Amino acid sequence: MTTATQVALRCENLHRYLGQGEGRVHVLRGVSFEAHPGRVTAIVGPSGCGKSTLLYLLGLLDRPDGGSIWIRDQLMSNSGDLERTAARGEHIGFVFQFHFLMQEFSALENVMMPMRKLGQLPEDEMVARAQSLLGDVGLGDKTHRLATQLSGGEQQRVAIARALANQPAIILADEPTGNLDQKNSAMVFDLLTRLAKENGQAVVLVTHNPDIAHRCDEIRPMRDGEFVK
Repeated sequence: MTTATQVALRCENLHRYLGQGEGRVHVLRGVSFEAHPGRVTAIVGPSGCGKSTLLYLLGLLDRPDGGSIWIRDQLMSNSGDLERTAARGEHIGFVFQFHFLMQEFSALENVMMPMRKLGQLPEDEMVARAQSLLGDVGLGDKTHRLATQLSGGEQQRVAIARALANQPAIILADEPTGNLDQKNSAMVFDLLTRLAKENGQAVVLVTHNPDIAHRCDEIRPMRDGEFVK
């Protein structure tokens, strides 16, 4: 039996509706899921099946209409906005299809932003950690380049370093390679999964790329708001 300490993230019987009246859609229909440290899970399925909706709920960016979400062993689905914001900053790293870097800031400054927000490290330690992470993703020589001076693949690698900045227990990735060519897709996936496994982090990624999905530890197909076998 799996103990609470072996589960980074867990949800039970999640429901989510979108829209109003006759246009109301039952997007998630009782989804239950666990993410484990050091393992990479791919959520796959056709557009509109609820994959991204589930990821946003798991990342505490949206609230379910029913069901429960635990981050480690803390129930978060009924918590207030301040608690949810604090949990996101401390326990969850996000990587999206579009990197959402602050274009007017350097790679180093972008990676430091989550650490500044969390506020647990002095300036010199934040700089050292950001430099180390950028080195890990192969950008140690481009720490002071502005985001606008980096290629698409390089910007996504900065986004991975930023997601890892606070050493979160969970990495949630929504089509993290969807905007990249095949070579950069493989590089970004390899970096993300290698670094997460080295740090014992749970990775949950949504992808339409079958090559990426089949390199994960587990594949969870979704159809019509439910996991299917």
